[in-house]
Formats: sequence, C-alpha cells, structure tokens
Amino acid sequence: MIPVMLGVVLLVFSMLYFSPGDPAVYILGDMATEEDKALFREENGLNEPFFVQYMLYVKNAVSGDFGTSYSTKQPVFSEIMSRFPTTLKLASLSTLLAVIFGVGLGVLSAVKQYSWLDNVTRILSMLAVSMPNFWLGLLLILLFSVQLGWLPSSGINSWQHWILPAITLSTGPAAAISRMTRSSMLEAIRQDYVRTARAKGQKKRKVIWKHCFRNAAIPIVTTVGVNFGKMLGGSALTETVFAIPGLGNLIIDGIKVKNAPLVQGGILFTALAMAIINLIVDVLYTYIDPRIRTQFSAQSAKKQSLKKVSSNA
Repeated sequence: MIPVMLGVVLLVFSMLYFSPGDPAVYILGDMATEEDKALFREENGLNEPFFVQYMLYVKNAVSGDFGTSYSTKQPVFSEIMSRFPTTLKLASLSTLLAVIFGVGLGVLSAVKQYSWLDNVTRILSMLAVSMPNFWLGLLLILLFSVQLGWLPSSGINSWQHWILPAITLSTGPAAAISRMTRSSMLEAIRQDYVRTARAKGQKKRKVIWKHCFRNAAIPIVTTVGVNFGKMLGGSALTETVFAIPGLGNLIIDGIKVKNAPLVQGGILFTALAMAIINLIVDVLYTYIDPRIRTQFSAQSAKKQSLKKVSSNA
C-alpha cells in the first residue's frame, strides 16, 4: 500500500503543479494586487521548487496533515471528513442495489442460459456498462423529476433524494457484477460436484446457492469490492449532477480553483480507502472458500515445524 500511496501523491502533485494557472489568481481574484498574490504564494510555499514542495507534502501527509485549504483556510482533513460520510452513504446504497440486481440477474441468466431472459439481461448489461453516469442522471431527472414530479432532483434532505443518485451510480457496477456472476456460475454449473449433487436428488435451489454460487463467489466478491472502490472515487460526476455535498463534489470544486492541498488530500484519502477495501476483500476470501483457509493453515503449520527442526538442530 505504501508504494501505491506514494505513486498516487506523486502523480496528482505533478499534474497540479505543471498544469497551467496560478492558484493565487483563482483564489484572490483578478482584482488582487501583485503584492497580495506574492504574499499568498509565500504563505503557502508556492515559491519553492517542485521537489521541495513534494517532499514537504509527503512528510506532512505521513503524519496525517494534508495541509490547509486555500479557499476556506481550514484543515483539509477536517473538510474531507465532513464530506466523506455522504459519499460513503451514496456508495454503500449504490453497492447494495448493484449487488441485489447484479447477482440476481446473473444467477438467473446462468441457470436459464440462452433463454429470452438471458439474452435480454446481456443486452441490458452491455448498454448499462456503456452508459455514462452523468447522461443517465440527467435522463432520470428529466423523467422522474421534471416530467412526472415523483422524485426530487437534488439535495439529500430525505430518503427520496437518494433514490435517483443511487440508481445512477449503481447501473454500471450492477451490469459488471451481473456479467461476472453469469460467467462464474456457468463455470461452476459444469463441474462434477454439481452433477453429483443433482444425481443425489438435492433440490435445485440448494444446488444453485450452496454448491454453485458459493464456489463461484470469489470473482463476484472481487468485482463487488473493486466497484465499491470505484464508486467511492468515481461518484464526483453523480454528486455534481444531483448537487450532493460529498467528497467528489468537494474535489471538483477544488480543481476549478486549483486548490492543490484540497485536491491532493481528497484523492489520497480516496486511494487509501480503495486500498483498504481491496485488503478487506482479500481477507473475505478465507471465509468464503475453506480451501484458501486450509492452504494458509497448512503453510503456517509447515513453517512452524521447520522452525522447530532448525531450533532442535
């Protein structure tokens, strides 16, 4: 995780540093004097060389100090933590919808392979994967908010406000989960143990969920974890379309005025969250598949026996 975090910081820091535009002009405005701009650059260390600024930022970030926002003069970490719960809630709701529809449709498509349901599901999945979030969000607003007036188009004041953003953000991941579920289930259905379970006269539902789905769950869990991380970091467009005060919207506002500490801190925090999610997914493997847990237990026992032999020798 440490090299990944350093790489993320270097990439984002370089993009912001070498991109055109002066933060002093964006923050202070065109009417600011040259003295005010020079003072702003001096106070925020913008006159230092690239590598000096980078090393200072890495040194402070390691201790949990992401700097101070140019716009609000507040600690970046405080602003991130005030917005992150909203993004986390939106990503969690979207992941729940994606899992429910993606896994359900994927299992049905695999069980009823080449049926009309399978063909329709595959076509809808292809369309959903190809559909941009912002375009889908605008269409949903036009239909359900403007034309029908059923749901609000912006804000997070009630549970109704979360419906359209959650649907928008979950559409692509649901399609990806559905395709992965179908592929994994088809591979599991053709295994010998499934034919043995059917020959024993077990119920079809038990064969599908206990024997097939459990053995096909690892790639599905991986897809869910990856898409959950993507929704944490990729919710900026959805939050912008629906005017949701989340972390993604905060980063977009920081990019507009080249608020480097805010943008760097937001992206670094998101990358760290995605790395932790990947770690959790790896740990879940041992609970889903007993074979992995047994493999690690055997390796651990082998290492302990080798240590005993070496110590006795």
